[in-house]
Amino acid sequence: MITKKIVSIIYSVALISCVSCNSLAQEETSKKNIDAWLTKADETIKLQKQSSILSFTTASNSYQNIEVNPSKTYQTIDGFGYTLTGGSVEVINQLSSAKKEALLQELFGNGESSIGVSYLRLSIGVSDLNSSVFSYNDLPAGQTDVTLSQFSLSKDQALVDMLKKILTINPNIKIIATPWSPPVWMKDNGSSIGGSLKTEYYGVYAQYFVKYIQEMKKNGITIDAVTPQNEPLHPGNNPSMYMTAEQQRDFIKNNLGPAFQTANLSTKIIVYDHNCDKPEYPLTILADTEASKFVDGSAFHLYAGNILILNNVHNAYPDKNVYFTEQWTGSTGTFSGDLMWHTKNVVIGSMRNWSKIALEWNIANDAAFNPHTPGGCTECKGAITINNSETFTRNVGYYIIAQASKFIPQNSVRISSTESENLSTVAFKTPAGKIALIVLNDGANNETFNIKYNDKVATTSLSANSVATYIF
Repeated sequence: MITKKIVSIIYSVALISCVSCNSLAQEETSKKNIDAWLTKADETIKLQKQSSILSFTTASNSYQNIEVNPSKTYQTIDGFGYTLTGGSVEVINQLSSAKKEALLQELFGNGESSIGVSYLRLSIGVSDLNSSVFSYNDLPAGQTDVTLSQFSLSKDQALVDMLKKILTINPNIKIIATPWSPPVWMKDNGSSIGGSLKTEYYGVYAQYFVKYIQEMKKNGITIDAVTPQNEPLHPGNNPSMYMTAEQQRDFIKNNLGPAFQTANLSTKIIVYDHNCDKPEYPLTILADTEASKFVDGSAFHLYAGNILILNNVHNAYPDKNVYFTEQWTGSTGTFSGDLMWHTKNVVIGSMRNWSKIALEWNIANDAAFNPHTPGGCTECKGAITINNSETFTRNVGYYIIAQASKFIPQNSVRISSTESENLSTVAFKTPAGKIALIVLNDGANNETFNIKYNDKVATTSLSANSVATYIF
């Protein structure tokens, strides 16, 4: 029998041990210096490392605390990035070989001047930011090819070649791919715009995905995930296709999922890929047990709805992942407005609501917002504007992503961080053991606050309408 005295001794030893552990954690925290990288909405400072080095102390003050707690963890991060459209490839290839190399190293490398983009989205066939409309199985009117004998990636050869180059810079980059439209002979209206997939071609279209993944693999390109349709409830774009939740559910359940299984593909299937205003779409698919067993999670955009919907979908099906796959910056937007809104919603908002990725839209365009298809987006501003063969401009989309991608590599884990009225935050622990904390001040006044970590504080201030990433 254990006596009260023995229990008391055990408790005392445990208490001393606990105090000792806390003291050790505090001591280690005291040795940490904090680097800060800042971007201001007024464009006076862009992704600039600050000269003043912050450190932790036990001194108390009355400032607000942003408390970072690494013991409370959430999702693992797959990456931050953009869509590499065919149009992006076209304009980046207009740079001289030296400038192109420099740009790709800056975007995808891990050097001091690089921003470490770790995730890319591709279109399967054409998107609306290509200069012409095509699929990987185009045929003369009236013809079909149910065996896909004429399937070819040749019209995307320039994109394939650029991806090969990017993979030499970052072999671990992850890729999600999505179609804007299937070949028009599979559609009920025979057009690249709108229409729906004919039911008799569900099986053939599933094999189209299989062939795409296999052909990309032959080129050394691994497709980590696909969605069945970009923006399935927006059939007015060129290209586009209308696909209801029930149609997508049946396509996955009866065709795409089994086709991947038969072909022994590990590529994830992610549903929806559209706005946050229609959560019932992914929930309809996830509620079907036969379809759901093939589904990794759901993807979202934020042209309508609220970013909090990602959390609701996660809570309904916590075993399924959520992804944020697209948000554009437009030609009529401002650096200030876009930096604040996108950082708050796309980066901080999606991450705080369980997303594994945060992607802006197009990587690059020219000064006239070209190329695009007839009827495609005429106002989409890339992260980069290619001005001529020797110069390019970094736009707001570059900095929105860079404030995260440069400091938060793949396989970082989101950890707990508190927020205040004017300070939005999200925090991560990296595979190297570093803490990265993004803080956005979208208020009208400078905010002084403490970064609180292991019961110690580092006091700093953040100017109005600015975003900082703190690393320690």
